Amino acid sequence: MKRVVQILIFLFLGMMLAGCGKYEYKQGLKKLEEGEYEEAALRFEKAVEEEANVGDAWRGIGIARWELEDYEGAGDAFLKALENGSGETGTLYNFLGACMMKQDRPAEAVSYYEQGVLMEDCTEEMLQEMQFNMIAAYEAQGDYESAKAKLAEYVAAWPDDAQAVKEAEFLETR
Repeated sequence: MKRVVQILIFLFLGMMLAGCGKYEYKQGLKKLEEGEYEEAALRFEKAVEEEANVGDAWRGIGIARWELEDYEGAGDAFLKALENGSGETGTLYNFLGACMMKQDRPAEAVSYYEQGVLMEDCTEEMLQEMQFNMIAAYEAQGDYESAKAKLAEYVAAWPDDAQAVKEAEFLETR
């Protein structure tokens, strides 16, 4: 009987250790929800080390770093998420585009926004946000013709957007 108990304890400990990475991932999610971004990043990094939910853990690291205003780190993490099997989503590409804009890399931002608007999970609201952000990215590059063309498409899709009307007035001066 003592031997059976020892074997059960050994198996139980083995199962706990094998699931540690998933525990770290879940703790990372919890810390994100609680707004504890440093701790969330640490938990997700442990999940990556333990090879648990690697792509999604990288995405969690990206979100935590975004919230900490570490846009370079966030962008790198989001790219690693894609490399490690995290699903391609409009949200992920929107984050990547925003990270590039925060780093003054508007040409790369446009590329990510273009990919993002093609994603099937893209809601109307997200699509509108990315389209508007793409206009800003073209402007940041000094490519006012592309910005005007994208703005015309945008206004056709969302004619009641007052901010877009102001943007159109601005672009007319360029």
